[in-house]
Amino acid sequence: MNKQSGFSLLEILVAMAIMAILGGIMVTQFMGKTEEANLLRIKGDIQAVKSALIQYNADNFLLPTTEQGLEALVQKPSSPPTPKNYPRRGYLDQLAEDPWGNPYQYAYPGEFGEYDIYSLGADGEEGGEGLATDIGNWNIEEVIKSLKDQE
Repeated sequence: MNKQSGFSLLEILVAMAIMAILGGIMVTQFMGKTEEANLLRIKGDIQAVKSALIQYNADNFLLPTTEQGLEALVQKPSSPPTPKNYPRRGYLDQLAEDPWGNPYQYAYPGEFGEYDIYSLGADGEEGGEGLATDIGNWNIEEVIKSLKDQE
């Protein structure tokens, strides 16, 4: 006697329904976590750049100009004012990009503090709202708090 075994259509539909329910629960559980992770990454990147700028200033008694930009932390600037005590390997191995693949921006003197370090946000353009806003050393905590309040 040749007996075939397998799943019935009903069993497959029940299994698919269970997976859909579990998927729905997981999506609602983790919704917004990607945005929060992106903001925490920006916060960490900004902190690393701030630390490098503090060391640059301690060694040279000046900060890179806006024109020299953050590149001055990776490679010794050739335009004035040139730092006198620049380490052979620089202050950072490389410049990080924000979570959307754009370079971080730098301004000295800053509009919001001594210097501004910021991401242009998800849209990669000045201004914006939500995750498309400029996210910098002056407002990162507020942006993170705003995202958490929306959850």
